[in-house]
Amino acid sequence: MTFVLGEDSPLPETAADVEDLALRLRGHITQLGALTSSQEPTLLRAQQLCSDGLPEGFLPSRVHLVKLAAATQELVAKVQQDGMGTTPPARRWEWRKPQPHVLRGAVFALALACLVWAASVPRT
Repeated sequence: MTFVLGEDSPLPETAADVEDLALRLRGHITQLGALTSSQEPTLLRAQQLCSDGLPEGFLPSRVHLVKLAAATQELVAKVQQDGMGTTPPARRWEWRKPQPHVLRGAVFALALACLVWAASVPRT
């Protein structure tokens, strides 16, 4: 959103840039839509903008992009206001301590691989 709505952000130069930014914003709206009620007016407006498609022309496409970014920003605010965007902290994945026989097997496999590699190197 800051790529479009930021004060220092320049207008996209090419049509491909506009399409790329619109695709990103549509993705954000889709992700945020999963966190809100399907009948939420903010979501419905944002989805309507997504389904409209990009208009032809330099200025109309940039205006549509700004509207899409503003709708995404409103949807983010709504999700934060409702508290639906907060998820419980994910359980951190921790390394399990390997069993001694697993370590021995890994060291043996590595030693065997080194032996096979050393035997395959031509002698000079």
